[in-house]
Amino acid sequence: MVKPVGPTYSEEQRLFQARKFGLWIGIAGMLMVFTSLTSAYIVRKAAGNWLEFKLPDVFFYNALLVLASSLALQMAYRMFKQQKFGLYKGLLSLTWFMGLAFLIGQYAGWQQMNEMGIFLQGNPSGSFIFILSGLHALHLLVGLTVLSVALIHAFSLPDRLTEHRKFRFELTLIFWHFLTFLWVYLMALWMYLA
Repeated sequence: MVKPVGPTYSEEQRLFQARKFGLWIGIAGMLMVFTSLTSAYIVRKAAGNWLEFKLPDVFFYNALLVLASSLALQMAYRMFKQQKFGLYKGLLSLTWFMGLAFLIGQYAGWQQMNEMGIFLQGNPSGSFIFILSGLHALHLLVGLTVLSVALIHAFSLPDRLTEHRKFRFELTLIFWHFLTFLWVYLMALWMYLA
């Protein structure tokens, strides 16, 4: 009988790995959408008839906010693994509130753009900003929903470190970090092309 080479995994570990792979496939798909849109943005800008305007400052503050939220969630994960459940719950809650503040900031940024005379159905420069930031906000809303489920689990389940809960938290963390990367990428693109 031939022994298997490498580590052997339980059925639960295989399921975890399949779900994590599925998340990475989803992230790759989202990244392709945003890459396509930013490529179209660059090509369309080069074509002319492009309105130059200063992005509302709230978008830059949101970049700091989403970076801080990623750090808070990373710390929450660390506290969970160290079984410091009070800190874990507090940092998880803080992340959720920062995510909500980000969405409110996005709305304020869109309102400021409208006050400047830049609308979704106007010059392509404004349209691209609305579409890209709106698509990101939609994904962040999904992230907030996932964080809401994590909060419900944090406050309703017994304070216990299990592999299943740790794995769920890892998936949440990966997705939230991706959202952070995406917003920083968009801000860097807009600053570079300004």
